Amino acid sequence: MINIKNKASIRKMEEAGTLLAAIFFEIPVFITAGITTLAIDAWIEKQLIARGLVSKMKGYRGYGHVSCISVNDVVVHGIPNKQVVLQEGDLVKVDVCASWQGYCADMARSFFVGQARLMAHAQLVVVAQNALDKGIEQAIAGNRVSDISAAIQAEVEKHGFGVVRDFAGHGIGKNMHEEPEILNYGRPGQGPLLRPGMAFALEPMITLGKYSVCIDEDGWTVRTRDGNIAAHVEDTIVITDGKPHILTRINRVLA
Repeated sequence: MINIKNKASIRKMEEAGTLLAAIFFEIPVFITAGITTLAIDAWIEKQLIARGLVSKMKGYRGYGHVSCISVNDVVVHGIPNKQVVLQEGDLVKVDVCASWQGYCADMARSFFVGQARLMAHAQLVVVAQNALDKGIEQAIAGNRVSDISAAIQAEVEKHGFGVVRDFAGHGIGKNMHEEPEILNYGRPGQGPLLRPGMAFALEPMITLGKYSVCIDEDGWTVRTRDGNIAAHVEDTIVITDGKPHILTRINRVLA
């Protein structure tokens, strides 16, 4: 069952998104050579507390941190670690979910340490963001869930990149993960009908090479099987009577 959020709930999610976006605005300052992913996570935790946000990641299924920080071939769910020291050219994905007054916002962005090593790496991140935007464009009342999925896949594969099949976007609200699952691939016109008040976290995960992934022995870290780098971006949105409402961006709607 997909929960329909009322105006009060959406306002709380919007505040969570605003506060989270403010934190992400400052993150690039810390994406520098020599810093550890654990240090970045510690800074994010202080920012969440200062803004009155509650981490929805820390404690989830025993997870010990407020963020997932995934470097290069790690697609998602990278565990912050003092042994992971960022180097020039690394592609760093930061993913944070937090709540305000009990309602969540989920957000991820991809950052480079300095300049990308290859033009293809830079293009990968651009395409991931464009694919997210294409998916959001389809998040309108009257469409189907898979219209979002198909739009994401089309944009990614048009440029020859891979779309990860093993993980997906999701509904969101009081809980970090709610129904429905929103794949990043598929045929249009399938799945539940989109209605105003539905809230989703859309998150393309795309690869430079093949889309197959594997999970490390820690049970969390997801890597590309071929060792190529991956990009990940995510926004929390709400379906309205008009354009989708993007809670984790300052301008709220697509240009």
